[in-house]
Amino acid sequence: MEIEVFFDLLLEEIKLNDDLSQYYKFHASDRRFKFRKAYFVQRLQYIVDHMPKNKTVKVFDLGCGYGTTAFFLVLNGYRVEGITLEFYFKTIKKRMAYWSAFGDVSGFTYEYRNILDGINDDAYDVIIAQDTLHHLEPIDQALKKIHKALKSDGILIAVEENGSNIVQNLKLIKQRGFKKVKTIYDEVLEKDVLIGDENIRSLSAWDDLLSKNNLSLNHDSLNYIRLFYPITYKYKTIEEVFRVEQRIQHKSYVLKKWFFFGLNFVAQKNVFSN
Repeated sequence: MEIEVFFDLLLEEIKLNDDLSQYYKFHASDRRFKFRKAYFVQRLQYIVDHMPKNKTVKVFDLGCGYGTTAFFLVLNGYRVEGITLEFYFKTIKKRMAYWSAFGDVSGFTYEYRNILDGINDDAYDVIIAQDTLHHLEPIDQALKKIHKALKSDGILIAVEENGSNIVQNLKLIKQRGFKKVKTIYDEVLEKDVLIGDENIRSLSAWDDLLSKNNLSLNHDSLNYIRLFYPITYKYKTIEEVFRVEQRIQHKSYVLKKWFFFGLNFVAQKNVFSN
């Protein structure tokens, strides 16, 4: 299934599901529709571009949320295990019924679990972390779990916010102050859980953390996305905006580091680690 087809079907599903409508907000504003669609499509395309072509690989969706990425992958022949927390979990079963009309979704299995409570060692070819890494705390413990869970040639695909973005940092300081980690009580797990409160990090911070935990950042995989604001999409197609943003990130280090909103990267397991 192509991304564009999947996106159109997702729009129809959102009309039927209030939980998804509040989360994705595609129908909330015509003025922002192309802006939001562009971000969704770019991030999903990044994952697709870095997935192994061999669809027998074992894939783990870490913090799968409502399962959207997992549904896309299983409809394209992959098998995906996912874990999620909080309110997301109860919605996935309903989504299974919707997406099963468009293909076999039995390859997606999921459970309510915190990664720190356990993950199989040496089990996965790919671990996807979309909007997840900045929530994992303590981060070193979580990255150690990821390292152990990957096979010797396994990869981590991370879709993140750019922690160097000036505008987003100011917004987050206003929203939650400087306290970037909080404790919440999880009623399902019946215990306190430490969580990063939008604890986004810069590329250099991720590089250091990955290296400390025996994961190697693939610098050729780096991709910054979303520079322009919604008004730009009034005058240009999504594809035109993509092309301009890609040119800018390769020409301007300052704009790329401080003003792009999204940061995507791939890391590989260090096979020489202990």
